[in-house]
Amino acid sequence: MIPLFEREFVKRYGFLSDDEFYDALVICQSLPGVIAVNFAVYIGLKLRGRFGALVSALGVTLPSFIIIMVIATFVFRHVDNEYVVAIFKGVRVSVIALVFTAGYRLFIRHRHWYGVFIAFLTFTLVAIAYVHPFLVIVMMGAYGYLTTKIAEVVRHDAS
Repeated sequence: MIPLFEREFVKRYGFLSDDEFYDALVICQSLPGVIAVNFAVYIGLKLRGRFGALVSALGVTLPSFIIIMVIATFVFRHVDNEYVVAIFKGVRVSVIALVFTAGYRLFIRHRHWYGVFIAFLTFTLVAIAYVHPFLVIVMMGAYGYLTTKIAEVVRHDAS
């Protein structure tokens, strides 16, 4: 989804600059909920205010809701079918590949080694140490805030 958002919002329509997109990406990924809805609300709010945010959220959620209801009716009837199980295994693998592709593109574009360290630390905390993801997000947010404030103080003292 993230490469699609970048292509549409930045390159095709020009709703956001590259920097605005990555700032929005961080915000949208940090908020609870589906990232597509978060991005829709963000873009809608930026372009048309609160009404735009509401319409964008509905425009993103209603089609998905209807499609999921239709698929759920089909899947529950055929949950034991070997072809349906195989399809879902394939989808699972493609989702993993898409997430890694998005991470790789972010890394290639910015090449921040401390970002790689933070990603590795986050993975370790969540997947190996079983720290709740919300707590990790709060900790990383606090880390980002503190490092930004420290950098501001250092720059201010240097000038």
